[in-house]
Amino acid sequence: MCILDRFKLDGRTALVTGGGQGIGRAYALALAEAGADVAIVDINPTTAQQVAEEIKALGRRSLAIVADVTVAADARRMVGTVVEAWDKLDIGVNNAGVGGWANAEDMMETEWDRVINVNLKGVFLCAQAEARVMIPRRYGKIINTASMSASIVNRPQNQVAYNASKAGVVHLTRSMAAEWARYGIRVNCISPGYTRTPLVESEPVKKLVPLWMELTPLSRMGEVEDLQGAIIYLASEASDFMTGHDLVIDGGYTIW
Repeated sequence: MCILDRFKLDGRTALVTGGGQGIGRAYALALAEAGADVAIVDINPTTAQQVAEEIKALGRRSLAIVADVTVAADARRMVGTVVEAWDKLDIGVNNAGVGGWANAEDMMETEWDRVINVNLKGVFLCAQAEARVMIPRRYGKIINTASMSASIVNRPQNQVAYNASKAGVVHLTRSMAAEWARYGIRVNCISPGYTRTPLVESEPVKKLVPLWMELTPLSRMGEVEDLQGAIIYLASEASDFMTGHDLVIDGGYTIW
C-alpha cells in the first residue's frame, strides 16, 4: 500500500470535543479533509453548528452535538448520537479544556474543581464512553489533548491547576492505553506548546506572547495548522503500532 494511503480516513467516523473553535476546529477540519465524517461536540451550540457546516461544505457528513464533557450522561449521549447516526465510532478526540491563572496560595477550591473537572474528568468520561462502543468492534483510536504544561511549569503565569490537570491527562492516556490495547484500541495524546487561538488575543494573555516566543527555540507561536498532521497520524492506520504516547509539538520549548 502507498504510504499516503495509510493516512487516509475514508469511511471512518470521528467526534471532536471542544470542536467549535481553536485547536478543536482545526482537528475536525483536518479529519474531514482526510476523509472522515466528523461530529462536532461543544458546549456552545452556535460554534458547533458553524464548524459542522464547514465540514459539510467539504463533502463529509457532520453532526453538531451540544454536551458538557464533565457530565457522564452527556458523554454517553454524544457517543450514542454518533453511533445511532453512523453505526460506529472509529476516532474519539477529547480536546475540550479550560485554563486559568491564579497563585496556588490564593486559588479558590471552586476554580481548582472547574479546571480539573473539564480537563481531566472530562477526558476520562468521554474516553470511557468511546471505549465502550469500540471494545466490541476490537478497534478504535482515542486521542486526548494534553499540553506541554504536563512536562514543564510555565512562566511567568501561575497555573497550578492547569499544569496538574494536563499531567493527569498524559498518565491517564498511558493507563487507558495499557488497559485497552487488548481490544485493538490505541490511546495517545497530543501536547501542544503555545498556540495561537482567539484566547491569545485577549488581555492579559497577548502581552506575554513576546516572552513566550523568546523562550521557544523556533522563535514563534504555534499555529493550529501545526497540529493537524499529528491528529491525522494518530487517527490513521499509519500509527497502528503506537499507543500510550504523548506527542509534544511545542516549537522546542521543552528542550531548554
